[in-house]
Amino acid sequence: MKYIVLVGDGMADYPIPELGNLTPLAAANIPNMDFIAKHGKCGVAKTVPDNMPAGSDVANLSIMGYNPSQYYSGRGPLEAASMGVALEKDDIAFRCNLITEKDGTIADYSAGHILSEEARILIEAVDAELGNACKFHAGVSYRHLLVMKHGEYAQCTPPHDVTGQSVEDCLPRGEDSGLLIDLIRTSKPILDKHEINIKRRKNGKNTANLIWPWGQGKAPAMPLFNDLFGVSGSIISAVDLLKGIGKYAGLDVIDVPGATGYLDTNFSGKAAYALKSLETHDFVLVHVEAPDEAGHMGNLEAKIKAIEDFDEKVVGGMLNELGGFGDFRVMVLPDHPTPISVRTHTREPVPFAIYSSTESADYVDRFDELAAREGVFGLVEGHRLMNLLIK
Repeated sequence: MKYIVLVGDGMADYPIPELGNLTPLAAANIPNMDFIAKHGKCGVAKTVPDNMPAGSDVANLSIMGYNPSQYYSGRGPLEAASMGVALEKDDIAFRCNLITEKDGTIADYSAGHILSEEARILIEAVDAELGNACKFHAGVSYRHLLVMKHGEYAQCTPPHDVTGQSVEDCLPRGEDSGLLIDLIRTSKPILDKHEINIKRRKNGKNTANLIWPWGQGKAPAMPLFNDLFGVSGSIISAVDLLKGIGKYAGLDVIDVPGATGYLDTNFSGKAAYALKSLETHDFVLVHVEAPDEAGHMGNLEAKIKAIEDFDEKVVGGMLNELGGFGDFRVMVLPDHPTPISVRTHTREPVPFAIYSSTESADYVDRFDELAAREGVFGLVEGHRLMNLLIK
């Protein structure tokens, strides 16, 4: 038996008046996800516990079968694992965005989705100036890493949650916030005068003129996926967070050329590499970030396009070939909603569908937030999803 999980990050949404009060999932042309719902069994999953932040870290730990109330320690250490940064016992790892500050506000959480090579040079410049009591590590696009010995007891806000708000109002708070605030403020003149940002400014692009640390934590202790579910597997994502979860879980982390974590990602390549991995493994999780990015931008057209690309090139690309592997089960779902109207993550339960080549279906005939509520699985705690898939 082969087990496949296909995650369209942030696909779930609220009804939108311009769509006749349909959600983007309900309005999109998604014949492959509809096939899985119609020929499989559906439900809704609460991937984010009420007392935890509605982040991709919490939600994807749930999907992977790890109860976040037990195993979640922060986003930063998961991204550190993906980047090959070993954390010492007392190290605190932060996700560190390069953001755009304009007139005292957080104008863009992604600095215009800055290219990785430009971002690497900027992060190295910040590290050269400020990396005495801490260390900056370059990641992908706007997503980077800060490691330090302090900051565990600071309350930090993800920049995508406060776009358009005052920088001063959103700075870290709490016992360990002082050094973080100093790093943020001191990064501004370093980045503002850098030739890369001077060029970006001349070309009308958003500058990467401020660092923004958040999502801090220490290294978690997690059991191996194989020990929990008895299958070996792999994970495919452009996002360091998912790769880090995969590494802690003992999964093979597969890099796909052209996988960007953005709207232009290599959808078809992810499906092709996932199918290749099933030749030697019994489990694969494929994660696509694009719908989430469109949700954060508040771009309805882009979100529908990302959902349709995910359906055609990832879900369809997998479904068309899975029969060659014998019996299989495939689950499709978002990790959390990223509604267009609020441009950030929310904690409502998400729809999911599991199609088995050997089992009968329930009565749901399409894949969206409303239809899935009528499925046979009902409401499920997110960390129990893997038990439904791998019986």
